[in-house]
Amino acid sequence: MLAAVAVAALALDVVSKMIVVATLQGEDPIELLGGLLTLRETRNSGAAFSIGTGYTLIFTVIAFGVVVAIVRTARNLRSLPWAVCLGLLLGGAIGNLIDRIFRGPARFQGHVVDWIELPHWPVFNLADSAIVCGGVLAVLLASRGLQIDGTRLSDDKDSAVDVEAEAEAGGDAAAPAPAAAAEAPVKAPETQADVPEERS
Repeated sequence: MLAAVAVAALALDVVSKMIVVATLQGEDPIELLGGLLTLRETRNSGAAFSIGTGYTLIFTVIAFGVVVAIVRTARNLRSLPWAVCLGLLLGGAIGNLIDRIFRGPARFQGHVVDWIELPHWPVFNLADSAIVCGGVLAVLLASRGLQIDGTRLSDDKDSAVDVEAEAEAGGDAAAPAPAAAAEAPVKAPETQADVPEERS
């Protein structure tokens, strides 16, 4: 599932950027929905939503590190919601990483194609949207205690409480044994006077 979501997010991002560059580059923006949505082709040298412009190479290295971290984390993946979450993050990260590696002005310093503009919001692309949706989903899953391997933090706590209760119950059951042993009569050792003499 992680691979399927990542491939879908990446394909949508790459195809949309190809269409935008072919049709909107150097053209006037297209306003839709009464200006609520504007299609505007821009180039971004920073991170998502035009944050940190001027640090293109640094963000390229960070994006590559994120991709490697997600792939390594996927080895322990046993949760469908986390698969969707990591798939969105992976597809979005690779989508923008491709721009940084292969687009101008220089290799590994390329500017990302952004084209979606909302009122009072920086221009972004589908890769940015995938990253944001994956991040929000990760926060929700973590807040509910769902782990990458499919377990829940609440389940681990309940198991620990059960083990502690069983240990206490076992200790209580074993406690009366010494008392019973103390109540048992103690037989005094036989002395020489108590042994009957043998008659010849």
